[in-house]
Amino acid sequence: MHAHHDGHAAGAPDGAEGTHPPHGHGHGHGHGHGHGHDTEIDWEAMGDRLERQAGLEAGAMAEAVSWLAGRVPGARRVLDVGSGPGSAALLFAERLPEAEVVAVDGTEALLARARAGAAARGVAGRLVTRRAELPEALGELGAADLIWSARFVHHLGDQRAALAGLAELLRPGGVLAVVEGGLPARYLPRDIGVGRPGLVTRLDAAEEEWFAAMRGDLPGHAEAVEDWPEMLRQAGLSGAASRSFLVDLPAPLGDAARAHVHERLSRMREAGARPDASGAAPLSAEDRDALGVLLDPESPLGILTRPDAFYLSAFTVHTARRPA
Repeated sequence: MHAHHDGHAAGAPDGAEGTHPPHGHGHGHGHGHGHGHDTEIDWEAMGDRLERQAGLEAGAMAEAVSWLAGRVPGARRVLDVGSGPGSAALLFAERLPEAEVVAVDGTEALLARARAGAAARGVAGRLVTRRAELPEALGELGAADLIWSARFVHHLGDQRAALAGLAELLRPGGVLAVVEGGLPARYLPRDIGVGRPGLVTRLDAAEEEWFAAMRGDLPGHAEAVEDWPEMLRQAGLSGAASRSFLVDLPAPLGDAARAHVHERLSRMREAGARPDASGAAPLSAEDRDALGVLLDPESPLGILTRPDAFYLSAFTVHTARRPA
């Protein structure tokens, strides 16, 4: 299993192998197995996508990192498990200058981006990278005062076992912070002037089905009620608490965010035309046609030009502490 991210707000196949339909749960990385699908992800393209999404979330992520840094002020070692290109790891290295920050991922191309980012931001001496197959190598990562794992645990078949493995790495008093859930992105009004109103909510519903299929295909898949604070308590941690962070980019949307949404919609249109197990396409022909208009760079109703496009989402950080 490759460590990685993927994006609830991002759509996908950020966190699934190439031909797996998009899902929006988590900020985007892929697995080292295909979930029954045989197209490999282009990891360099994935890195571009993840860095673009990190740019959209930069303000909210900086707020989350500052909040967590305040909870472990004497942290000497921080693990970012499933780091991708290291967006969060870089923020921790800047915010906790006395700590060693370790970006852990299964894909060397993404870790190379983390090293380049550290050099560019003057924290190369405080950030190291570690390639590791997860969850198998969890026990080899060493002890930490703070562990951050964003939109990664849901890519492991047994989420409870993964949380227990992460909890075991914490030093007494250390904090585990897991980013899971939140709110799917909104980027268009209910009535977009083409097709049937409510397109975005129908895309959400399709993503939930795709996400469930992805989870079901994972090796060692175990059903779990996704009550993250309770799962943290079951992992032996205490003081479980959750906090959500808002990503609010009002209209008119900037070019980078428009490009991000355009890419998301493009992936969804492609996946929405692909027959599912029942032989039906996940999205109606009408919705696929509406997506075609949204994707048209020449159309005044297209996402790249329309004035009402925005980006609104939220991610949730669930935290708990190892008893001292």
